[in-house]
Order: sequence, then C-alpha cells, then structure tokens
Amino acid sequence: MLLLLLCCSLLLQQVSGAQAVGKVVVVKSDAGNTELVVHGGGGSERVQFCTWPCKCGPRPRCAPGISAVLDGCGCCKSCARQIKEPCNERDVCDPHKGMYCDFSRDKPRFQLGVCAYMMAVGCDLNGVHYENGEAFQPTPLYKCTCIGGAIGCTPVFIHKPVVMLVPAPSQSTMVPAGLRAKPPQDRSMSAYRAPPLVKMKGCVVQSTPWSPCSRSCGFGISIRISNHNTKCDMRKERRLCLLRPCDKKSLKIPAGKSCKPAFQAKKAEKFSLSGCMSSRKYRPHYCGVCADKRCCVPNRSKVVKVEFKCTGGASVQWNMQWITSCVCERKCNNPGDMFAQLHLL
Repeated sequence: MLLLLLCCSLLLQQVSGAQAVGKVVVVKSDAGNTELVVHGGGGSERVQFCTWPCKCGPRPRCAPGISAVLDGCGCCKSCARQIKEPCNERDVCDPHKGMYCDFSRDKPRFQLGVCAYMMAVGCDLNGVHYENGEAFQPTPLYKCTCIGGAIGCTPVFIHKPVVMLVPAPSQSTMVPAGLRAKPPQDRSMSAYRAPPLVKMKGCVVQSTPWSPCSRSCGFGISIRISNHNTKCDMRKERRLCLLRPCDKKSLKIPAGKSCKPAFQAKKAEKFSLSGCMSSRKYRPHYCGVCADKRCCVPNRSKVVKVEFKCTGGASVQWNMQWITSCVCERKCNNPGDMFAQLHLL
C-alpha cells in the first residue's frame, strides 16, 4: 500500500499543471502501457498516453495488411489503427493508407479520435488552393478535379473535328489525286498524312497533342489520348522517343557557334531497348545542344514502327517518334510538366 502511494506521488509530480485542478488516476491500456487520466474540476478528463523513459514490450505481430509503425510517442513499434478504430497521440492511424486521427468529436479536449480517410484535404496548383472535389480548368485544353490532395485532369476537345465520313463528290467536281492541292498549313507539316477513314457512322477523330518526351536523353515515352482507332474509343497511346543519345561525346557544338540544333548519327545502328534489339539498323536524326542555355527540341517529326527482337524469340513492335528537324528556343520546359506543351488548336 505504501509503495502504491509513493508511485502515485511521483506521477502527480509529472502532471503538476493538472493536479491543481483535479486528481490523477493510474490506468493501463490494452497494450500494457501506463496511462494517466486526470480528472479536472470542470468535469473534463485529460489522458497522458506517452510516458518517459520509453518502455517497449515485444515487437507486435500485425495482421496481414496492417502496417507496423512507430507510435506517436516516438518510442515503440505498434500496429497502426485502421478505419473507424479509436486513436490518440500514441496509437496512430495507418499512414500508408492515407488515414488520420479525427479529433473533431472530442471537444474541448481533442485527445481521443477515430481513424478516418484523408479525403477532405485540398490541392494547391500555381499558388491557387482548390477544395476537395472542386473542378477547375487551369488551361483551355484541360479540366481538372482535386481529389484527396491529388489533381486529376482530362482533355477538353475543341469541337472543330475532322469528319471522317463525307458525301462522295460529283463527277464534275472530282479532281485527280495527284493534282489535288493541299492547304498551305498541311504542306508545311512534315508529319502530315491523310487520316485513314474510320468505318463507323458518326465517328470523328479527336486527339490531344503528344506529350514531351519523358527523358532528355536516351529512350523515353511520349503519350496522347485519341480515338483514332477502329472502335472510335478514347485510348491512351504511347510511342517511343529519342531526343539525343546520353553519350556527351557525340554532342559537340561547332567552333564559332552557340548551338547545334540537329545532327544525324554517324552510322546506322540497331536500337537497344530493355535487352531487346531492333530487327534492322537505323540512322536517326537527333536534337542538339546549346552553349547559351537554350533548349533544342523537335520541330517536325513523324511516327514510324520499330520491331524489337528479344531473347527467347519473342518480338515486340513500338511506334516511335522519328525526328526530321529541331529548333532551339529559350523557353525550356520540364518534361514532367503536363501543361508545358499545351496550346490552342
């Protein structure tokens, strides 16, 4: 009995700020850790979940799918609390599942909470804050939505589509294909190809511009969204891109010049991709470099099909950007910026 009174006296010294307004009761949690419950004169309770020095028991064996995390006291490993389970400053919610401890129902103490998903957080983009679930349009070509701290965007197609199915011209207006003139803007596009007919009634071709290459040297990926397929479905299309080799020895600027916009490989070689080799040799054009901080990017390009032969006899075919000319500009965009290359059609 005397020993118990001595322990209570020591605990009272640790909560000297609280003992002036109430009394202290010592209880134990399910995990065996000591907790201090302070009963205040105003009817509210204060619970001290963390004690020092740290005293940890055996490492817990958490059920499959439940994270073993450091407790909120910074002392011991514990099994993270799951959705709708009670939580506090010691028993933390599972951070790997986007949870947090909601103390809103424990007023005015804000000590005991319930684990909830972190879905009410907003998003920040270019200095503007958007609430969770708010839709906005940062550029004329994309509509975005804030969802749980992440921004998801979908393309906005301008309704000036190229109709694939047109009435057949009369005999008096028919012009031989070799004499039919193309609009000037089409003649200036090296990658121009007459789009094939989509044999579906009412289908129109809609496509977003190709994204910048994901890598500034070596093989990267470029994507776009298009319904240019036999089913007229919106699909994400991918193509390989190769702006320049990563070997800096091949990127030499001529004497007396500040830029070398483009150059061609010295000899035809096979492409190597993830252990696979192209079935034939290629001699591609690359975009060069500048000494005055300008960036050289593709100006005109087309899409070619490249077949790769892999070990074991397997083969895979990729669409690839084939550069025909490059331009050097002072506006250098980050390849990871999804809004960098957007422009009005």
